[in-house]
Amino acid sequence: MSKPAPAPQNGRDLTEWYTSFGEGEARGQSAVYEEWALGVAGDPGIQALLMTMPLQKRQPNLIFATSRLLGAPVGAYGPFRDWLVENFAAVAAEAEHRMTQTNEARRCASLLPALALIDGPIALLEVGASAGLCLYPDRYAYSYDDGPVLGDSRLVLESSTTGAVPIPEALPEIVWRAGVDLHPLDVLDPDDMRWLETLVWPEQHDRRERLLAAIEIAQTDPPHLVAGDAVTAVAALAAEAPDDATLVIITSGVLVYLTAAERTRFAEQVRALDARWISLEGRGALPDVESRLPEVAPAGMAGRFVLALDEHPLAFTGPHGQTLDWF
Repeated sequence: MSKPAPAPQNGRDLTEWYTSFGEGEARGQSAVYEEWALGVAGDPGIQALLMTMPLQKRQPNLIFATSRLLGAPVGAYGPFRDWLVENFAAVAAEAEHRMTQTNEARRCASLLPALALIDGPIALLEVGASAGLCLYPDRYAYSYDDGPVLGDSRLVLESSTTGAVPIPEALPEIVWRAGVDLHPLDVLDPDDMRWLETLVWPEQHDRRERLLAAIEIAQTDPPHLVAGDAVTAVAALAAEAPDDATLVIITSGVLVYLTAAERTRFAEQVRALDARWISLEGRGALPDVESRLPEVAPAGMAGRFVLALDEHPLAFTGPHGQTLDWF
């Protein structure tokens, strides 16, 4: 999950925001979203409509996903624009109660080697859990560098690696799992799952297949999720974990949505718990992790996440778990 741009205050900011999204995020990932974003960036009429919405509801990913949810034609900008003008009131109303909550199970391929460094059994608590699909690292199978498959799940999470990655010989023993999210999604709620599927960009068919497979796995044993924010809800949920298990807090691509002060308070709370902390976050999200990174980052690390255990960096990773470059 990439860092959201600041909410636009005027039309010029909106142009910059959609241009940045189209050229910096969608390009190379979704030709449809790239065309739509650049179309909006040069379209004063659509921008005028978007400016009637609350600040945080104007973001490209939310507008595009909400439009697709309601039946927007997926293709060239022109037909999409016509549809959006005709259906804008419905899009604005739907976006009011929607949030961008992607849930990428393949991040577990990055989390697994860090979990292997922790003595079990494990009580797993995810902050920013969305639907909780990253709470099942013991229910998925894994293949690193096209090597042997670890686990017997029908969902095999693949990742390419460099360095001496401590790939485990067995899956972790997880005896308790729970998560917190501002607006948790229910894997048994068809509307929630349809929204989660719609958040996958149009051309990302592999991600969609992974998502649907992970949802099926989670539906057999739905996670315990509570509504709350990262700063205030973690301690109470952590208190529910069994005493005879090692409590492990995981965060993945969520801390960027907190202010610097909120991140500081969150880190202080986690340190105060009798817990281990695996973080999978963008560069700069955690100053103590950032300060311990290698002085010279390997080439091609731009846009990567940092995997850390107890704020000590372990690896650079792809934001969706597709690569793992161990230090």
